Amino acid sequence: MNICLVTAFPPSGRQLNEYGYHLARELQRNPLVNLTILADELTDYEWATDENGKHIGADQQQELPGFNVVRCWRTNSLSAPVALARAVRKLRPDVVWFNLVYSTFAAHDHPVAAFAGLCTPALTSKLGCFTHVTLHHILEHVDFASAGVKREGMFRLGSEMATRMLLKADSVSVLLSGYRRTLAAKYAAQNVLLGTHGTFAQCPTPPDFSLRGNPDQRILAIGHWGTYKRLETLMEAFPAVLRRVPNARLIVAGANHHTKPGYWESIRETQRANPRIEFRGYVPEDAVPDLFRSTSVVVLPYDSATGSSGPAHQACEYGVPVVSADIKDFRDMATDENMAINFYQTGDAEDLAGQLIAMLESPEAQRRDSEQNYSAAVRMTMPHVVSHYLRWFELKRRKQVLGSSAVARFFKRRSAPSLRSHVKGLSQDSLVNWAFQSLPAEQEIGPGEPES
Repeated sequence: MNICLVTAFPPSGRQLNEYGYHLARELQRNPLVNLTILADELTDYEWATDENGKHIGADQQQELPGFNVVRCWRTNSLSAPVALARAVRKLRPDVVWFNLVYSTFAAHDHPVAAFAGLCTPALTSKLGCFTHVTLHHILEHVDFASAGVKREGMFRLGSEMATRMLLKADSVSVLLSGYRRTLAAKYAAQNVLLGTHGTFAQCPTPPDFSLRGNPDQRILAIGHWGTYKRLETLMEAFPAVLRRVPNARLIVAGANHHTKPGYWESIRETQRANPRIEFRGYVPEDAVPDLFRSTSVVVLPYDSATGSSGPAHQACEYGVPVVSADIKDFRDMATDENMAINFYQTGDAEDLAGQLIAMLESPEAQRRDSEQNYSAAVRMTMPHVVSHYLRWFELKRRKQVLGSSAVARFFKRRSAPSLRSHVKGLSQDSLVNWAFQSLPAEQEIGPGEPES
């Protein structure tokens, strides 16, 4: 199966580049998949810095070995859809798979370019390629004020139009059950699947408690900072944590959000007098395992959310407890995936401190939550997640190849009046499905749709 994966991809520092890497790594392991990554062009990132606060320039970035990467589109550019369509026409893949958030192709200060980019899945579908979109959030569930978006009414209208364009792809998967319900209710969408974010490793790492609290009780906050992911409440809460847990250490890791250059560096300047707070900046992939294995609790100090949380899934992967702002998307995530998450009232520093103290002072609670999150991770490894996607793609590909002949055989079996009464109002895909169901059992095509 020839697959083109459209995604931000390392060493790009943009949103979902890490997730794109882990999808690609798993696809590369499958001998039946020929993968081409259609990635964003590398640029100087003023908003991304290393642990010393130095900007990461394009000349410092090298392609990851072992991947076929074609960097054919630029962010904030109206040319992205044309460039991607040109690449897809040249490669003629069986599947074009988009790994997206609404700001993948452009930030909110370039709304026309963002909208144009989000029309690309509809375009590649029209070119005859089976097109799938993994959509990590939907804007109906986003707090635009917390995300720093102005002219909310205009953006709501634009996001609805963009969503309708995305739904013109052959299929769309979302990662929270509430998103699927919203798309079905508001847009009458019938091509939306419920997927799983998944953990990044082939096999999750069991928690090693000898690495934790030895000598520090590490609290880890990691993400793209500056919009709805903010550090002020955490900085206000941490002194109270230190008074009760003197060996606590706070580690802040990750890059700035691309619309907020200099954000975490400004927070670091205000905390220079506190030796128990450590700022790491962007953490390369090979340093992530040691960072999580030695962490006692992962904290999600957000004002709002835009989808399922990557850091929460990484916490599960390494069997780490989680303390999170009480956000509906995260409660849905915890319920859908049976995660152990301790919630504090969003924006309440005192409540956040109390939740962190309760976790750090209780080895029993740490062990209980660690084991539950590790158990959740075992059920949603990246091989498991990608295998369901590939199963779905193969089913749809076979239906496309054999659909016309199956329908033709079906037409021969039915009289015209009877046929018209049965097919009236059916979509093309529904007609193909119905035709397959009407054929004798030995002519049906497996393997069936992926589990939700």
